[in-house]
Amino acid sequence: MSQAAASPALGVSDMPPWPQRIGFIAAVFGMFMAILDIQIVASSLNEIQSGLSASEDQISWVQTSYLIAEIVMIPLSGMLMRIFSTRVAFTLSCAGFTLASLGCALATSIEQLIVLRAIQGFMGGAMIPITQAVSFSIFPRRVMGSVQAVIGMVVTMAPSVGPTVGGYITETLSWHWLFLANVIPGVLVCWAAWTFLNIDKPNHALARRLDLVGLALMALFLGSLEFVLEEGPGDDWFASHHIVAFSLLCVVAGVCFFIRTLRNPHPIVDLRAFANRNFAIGAGMGFIIGIALYGLVYIMPLFFGYVRGYSSLQIGQVMFVTGATMFCCAPIVGQASNRVDLRALLFFGLLLVGIGTMMNANLTVESGFWQFCLPQIVRGMGMIMCIIPASRIALGTLPNSEVGNASGLFNVMRNLGGALGLALLDTVRDSREDFHWNQLIPAIDSGRDVVVAEIAQYEAMLSGSVPDAYHAAVGLLTQRISQQAQVLAFNDIFTWLGLIYVVSVPLVFLLKRIRA
Repeated sequence: MSQAAASPALGVSDMPPWPQRIGFIAAVFGMFMAILDIQIVASSLNEIQSGLSASEDQISWVQTSYLIAEIVMIPLSGMLMRIFSTRVAFTLSCAGFTLASLGCALATSIEQLIVLRAIQGFMGGAMIPITQAVSFSIFPRRVMGSVQAVIGMVVTMAPSVGPTVGGYITETLSWHWLFLANVIPGVLVCWAAWTFLNIDKPNHALARRLDLVGLALMALFLGSLEFVLEEGPGDDWFASHHIVAFSLLCVVAGVCFFIRTLRNPHPIVDLRAFANRNFAIGAGMGFIIGIALYGLVYIMPLFFGYVRGYSSLQIGQVMFVTGATMFCCAPIVGQASNRVDLRALLFFGLLLVGIGTMMNANLTVESGFWQFCLPQIVRGMGMIMCIIPASRIALGTLPNSEVGNASGLFNVMRNLGGALGLALLDTVRDSREDFHWNQLIPAIDSGRDVVVAEIAQYEAMLSGSVPDAYHAAVGLLTQRISQQAQVLAFNDIFTWLGLIYVVSVPLVFLLKRIRA
């Protein structure tokens, strides 16, 4: 056997040089910052609202503006990589994200913060798909399991720890440090990416063929879709004129965008990647994974905040179990993905996420850490068994020239899954809470002995401390009914989420096997 043929077998010559590996590590850090900043302000919105004298309607845009801008940028990342090169595109993205973070920390009004958060989301959005594209471009397929394990840990842990880290920083320092904390790491990542991430050449001629009309249509389509999904639950959906208007804009812009993109020989985003069956189904799996990835991170703090009254630090301690489980399992699943059929991993991953989610469908007002511990371990194992195979299945059969564009589409699908999941979770929670309230409230019947006894107990406890002890006692009993209705609504949500994953399992059989 010749030396040239033996080297790949020894696993030496096909690995990227160390400068490119360092550049990839820098890109992973940049991706972590971008994903972390989606959720890092979630537990500190009250402090930001007080500090900038913002209204409740305004403060919600601190999150919404970031998400809308980010989802517009993500599919553009492939085009930017081809025009400017991977190194320049990533460095510009990270530099813009870092400068916008500094601007957010220095903002003196809510309007300034909203605009700067949009810039932060737009500039940072490219780092996520670029990092994933780099992994498939420079590493051989035989080590892709380990590489995707690293990315999987970042994708799952960043949103999980975001609210906890944000709450701790705000309590210890101030909300300004949520953004100042990005500056020094951002500068280091920019330097490392510029120095070491030199893996391809730019093609500036593509800029002259840039479809600006397609870009505008895509921005209107994705931006309005994200707005409807973010604001719909709070505005009672189509009862709001704004939601109706943006829904119509989304439909019109979406139809025009798809028609133009499919007819244009040089589209702003190449949708032909969906002609690859594995990519199409893998992207669909990414959409489903996004529902749990962002939905569970959103719904669990709501339960502990509204029902149990936990602080952000206590919530973080409970949710740490999922992150720790995924952190420990990622290297094992990554190695297994090099040896085991990816479809088998995805099959059992979906089952574990579904089962682990439905294990929390019998909560009570006393449920705490231990009631969530084992279900989180099961879900964490399942989640990492979904994320690593899904990305490899979706992107693993595409040529390197298409990975950048496809990576953007894959990440858009995951983010849209998260956005749709959050919107549905809010809607289901409100509707099911009203349903259970209407079912339980007739139980407060003054003719029932148990009701009379409870009211008498509360009345004796409140006697002397309030002027009307009887009505105050009835109010306390009503609060208990309301809390029970909330718990039952959360149980419905965990059941619904779990069923989504169990029902999705048969999709695995439509995938083609990927050989290492």
